[in-house]
Amino acid sequence: MHSTALMSTIVMGLVLAFGFGLLAQRLRMSPLVGYLVAGILMGPFTPGFVGDQNIADQLAEIGVILLMFGVGLHFSLDDLLSVRGIAIPGAVAQIAAATVLGMGMAHFLGWGLGAGLVFGLALSTASTVVLLRALQERRLLETERGKIAIGWLIVEDIAMVLALVLLPAMAGLLRGTEAAGGYEALAMPVLITLGKVAAFIAFMLIVGRRVIPWVLHYVAHTGSRELFRLAVLAVALGVAAGASTLFGVSFALGAFFAGMVLSESELSQRAANETLPLRDAFAVLFFVSVGMLVDPVIVLQQPLSLLATVLIIMFGKSIVAFGIVRLFGYPTLTAATVSASLTQIGEFSFILAGLGVSLQLLPAEGRDLILAGAIISIVLNPLCFTALDWFTRQNGDKPAQPGTPVEESKPGREPIRHTELTGHVVLVGHGRVGSYIKARLKEIGVPCLVIEDDIDIAKRLRDAGEEVITGNAADPEVVEACNLAGARCLLVAIPDAFEGGQVVAQARKISASLPIIARAHSEEEVAHLNKHGATQVVMGEHEIAKAMVASLPQAVSAADGGKTSPDL
Repeated sequence: MHSTALMSTIVMGLVLAFGFGLLAQRLRMSPLVGYLVAGILMGPFTPGFVGDQNIADQLAEIGVILLMFGVGLHFSLDDLLSVRGIAIPGAVAQIAAATVLGMGMAHFLGWGLGAGLVFGLALSTASTVVLLRALQERRLLETERGKIAIGWLIVEDIAMVLALVLLPAMAGLLRGTEAAGGYEALAMPVLITLGKVAAFIAFMLIVGRRVIPWVLHYVAHTGSRELFRLAVLAVALGVAAGASTLFGVSFALGAFFAGMVLSESELSQRAANETLPLRDAFAVLFFVSVGMLVDPVIVLQQPLSLLATVLIIMFGKSIVAFGIVRLFGYPTLTAATVSASLTQIGEFSFILAGLGVSLQLLPAEGRDLILAGAIISIVLNPLCFTALDWFTRQNGDKPAQPGTPVEESKPGREPIRHTELTGHVVLVGHGRVGSYIKARLKEIGVPCLVIEDDIDIAKRLRDAGEEVITGNAADPEVVEACNLAGARCLLVAIPDAFEGGQVVAQARKISASLPIIARAHSEEEVAHLNKHGATQVVMGEHEIAKAMVASLPQAVSAADGGKTSPDL
C-alpha cells in the first residue's frame, strides 16, 4: 500500500548500489563500477525490477548540481596557475585530439557532425572521482606530476562546462535544422548565450561573492549545525535554480559558480564536509540513473564499435597526452603519470551524453557506447596505474630528503619523508579541536608534528612553516614517518573514534609505552579506544560538564553578592 515509484526507485537504487559498490571495492575496482552495474540491473533492458526513469533522471539532476557544487568548492586557481604552462595547452590539445578521434569514428558510423562533436568531447574528459582516488592512494597529490594531472583535469572540467553552455545554443546548426545562413545562424544564439553567462558570472562575482559568504558566516554564528547544513544546500540548489530561471544557464554551471564563490571563504571546508553525505547519496543515484540507460546488448551488437571507443579512451588520448608532456620537456615518469590518469571517462561524459541525446544530437547508440566504454575503462584503469607502479619501481624515484627509506613504501607510492623531530608531540587532525591544541603547544614552545589528510589544511600549515605529514594516520607508513619512538605523546584529535582506534592500534605496535590521548563522544567510543591501547580518552561531554560544575561556585557567589554556599 505504501509502495510508490519514488520510494521504490530510491530504495532499490541505494540498496543495489551499496551491494555492487561493496563488491567492486572488494575486487579493487572503483565503486562507480558497482553503481553503474546497479543501474543496469534496474534498467528496462534487464529482467527483474525496473526503476522509474523519469524519477531517476530528476534525482540525477540534483546529483549533478551537488557534484558540480563540490567541483566548484575544490576548484583551486592557484593549483592551476602553478602548472599552467603545461596543463592549459596540454589539456586543450588533448581534448582537441580526442574529439577529432571521436568525430572520425562517428563519421565512420554514419553519424552527423553534431553527434561526432558530442561523442568526441565525451571521450576526451577523465573522471574526477576516479583520478583523485588513484592519485591519493599513491600520495601523488602534492608531487609535481600529481599537480600537473590535477591541473590538467581542472582545464578539462572548465572546457566541459563551456561545452554544456554552448551546445544548446549550437544545437540547431549542428543538427542541420538551422537556415543555411551558416555563421549568421550560429552567431546570434551563441552571443545571446555567452551574454547570459557573462551576466550571471558578473552577478556572482559582484553580488554572490559578498552575499553567499556573509549568509553562511551569519548562520555559522548561530551555532546550529542543522541550519548551517541547510544553508549550504539552499545555496547550492537555490543558485543553480536561479541561474537557470533568471539567466537561462544550466543548473550545472550555476552550482559550479556557487561552489567556486564559496571556495574563497574560510567556511568552504566546513561547507564541503556538511554537504558530503547528501552529495554522495545523490551522486550515487546519478550514477545509477546513468546505468539505467545502458543497454548491455551493445556489447554483442556493436563489439567492434565498443572496442574502438575503449581504444580511444585508453590509448588514443593517453598517447597524445604522453607526447605533449614529453614535448614540453618533462620527465618520462611525469608523462606516464598524466597518461595513466586519463585512461578513463566519467561524470562529465555522462552529463554530455545525456545532453546530446536530449538535444537530438547524439543517437542512443552513441550514448550506449559512451556509457559502456566508461564502465570498461574505469574497470581497466587500475591496470594502467599498476603499469605505472612498475615503471616507477624500474626508474627508482628518489626520496625528497636523504634518509627516507624508499624500500619501506609500497610499490608505486610516493615515499614519505621521515621527520627529524624528537621530544615532540604528534597531533592527528587539525580541525576545530586540533587547531586549538596546536596553537597552545606553540605558545608553550613544545615542538609539534601534525598528521592531516586534508590537502588544503596541510598546505596552509606547511606554508606557515609547520611540520606536517599529509595522509591518513591509520596508514602504517604515515605512523612510522612520525618518529613515535622519540615523541613525547600522541594526541588523536579526529572526531571519528573508529578511525581513531585504528590510529591508536598502529601507534601501539610501534611503542608500548608512548602516552596516547584520544578523543571520544560516547561511552562506547571510550571503550573502543581504550580497547585499542589509548592511555587516556577525553570525552567532550564529560569535560564540559566538569568545567560547568567547577564554574558553579564562582557564578553563584557572584550572584549572591560574594556569599558562597557550603553545598557548592
